[in-house]
Amino acid sequence: MTWSWEYLPSQERVTGGAPAPFLAVVEEKAAELVRAAEALHLDGSGYHGSGEPMRYLDVAGGLMTYYVVPRLRLVVVCQVTAPPG
Repeated sequence: MTWSWEYLPSQERVTGGAPAPFLAVVEEKAAELVRAAEALHLDGSGYHGSGEPMRYLDVAGGLMTYYVVPRLRLVVVCQVTAPPG
């Protein structure tokens, strides 16, 4: 099983009509987070504990909220806030 990322509960619910260029940057950052988590948790299936806390990341003037679930080898994007304009 490899690491991946996903919107939770769904892309439509999380992105809420954010502009496509902004979402492209969010998805690029999510892919970077997957690579970082994969390097940090070499064997995520053996991870014990409550997991990592929710984190916030400034993305292209907006905001992305995510958390990492090592046991599932998953980065979950749960909210994006597009920049004004």
